[in-house]
Amino acid sequence: MNPLEVHDARKRFGDIVALDGVSVALRAGELLALLGPNGAGKTTLVRAIAGRVRLDAGDISLDGRPLDDEGRRALGVVPQEVAVYPLLTARENLEVFGSLNGLSGRALREAVAWALDWTALEGRQREPAKRFSGGMRRRLNIACGVLHRPRVVLLDEPTVGVDPQSRERIYEMLAGLKRAGASLLLTTHHLEEAEARCDRIVIIDHGRTVAAGTLSELTAATFGEHHEATAVVNHLPEPALEGLEAHADTMTVRALLRDLDADLPALLARLRAAGCEVVDLQVRRPSLAGVFLKLTGKELRE
Repeated sequence: MNPLEVHDARKRFGDIVALDGVSVALRAGELLALLGPNGAGKTTLVRAIAGRVRLDAGDISLDGRPLDDEGRRALGVVPQEVAVYPLLTARENLEVFGSLNGLSGRALREAVAWALDWTALEGRQREPAKRFSGGMRRRLNIACGVLHRPRVVLLDEPTVGVDPQSRERIYEMLAGLKRAGASLLLTTHHLEEAEARCDRIVIIDHGRTVAAGTLSELTAATFGEHHEATAVVNHLPEPALEGLEAHADTMTVRALLRDLDADLPALLARLRAAGCEVVDLQVRRPSLAGVFLKLTGKELRE
């Protein structure tokens, strides 16, 4: 039984079809990335799970039971917009949100102490949130959404607008939630983060699920057992070589190799014959970015 399942979710806003039968399953103890181009339906789906949007059709279940307002108490919701009170201190924000989530007395005090340590904000707990950096506000925002230690956590772009160091700290925090048994559904525009950090990936487009699985499963289903070769060259071949994808902005050519032993030397020979000097070469399995573009035909944009 999966902690969270969405089946055939449908939602229209007038003439706009936001969800057109999307289905998603969040497994126990996993970090699941929800990807899609702008307008694909990601935010509508998260809002429907959180109870902010009523579906026209479809089912949402938590631990095998239909999700209702009472069941949503078991959810943790971290919005993309920082929702903390800027004039309150970190401790005061945690106390307010903990109370709103049903904590009081000793349980609230212990939860606040845990959150301050978990977010590395203990030394700044008496300062108003308005003085915090963007990364610190993001960490506090996450803590306010999970202070009641929910089993299922929804995170909408939790690392948007933060520096790499803060992003690393946030993912360490999320890993801690996983180790404690939580299941996390995360939307992100950072494909490299989803590729490196998430256990599985769901890609939606036009309100439908177009792919779901681990990175290796997605690449195998999309490209087969190919490798992707990217060569940095001193100039692009002219005329363009058949079967190669050229990028003038990065001075690179890319090719999919079916048989690595045979196709890689052949690729280098073709470039040499075209008068191109290979400055650098990388060979890897196709990336999540390649899968995304192949399936949606769009770049993932902020």
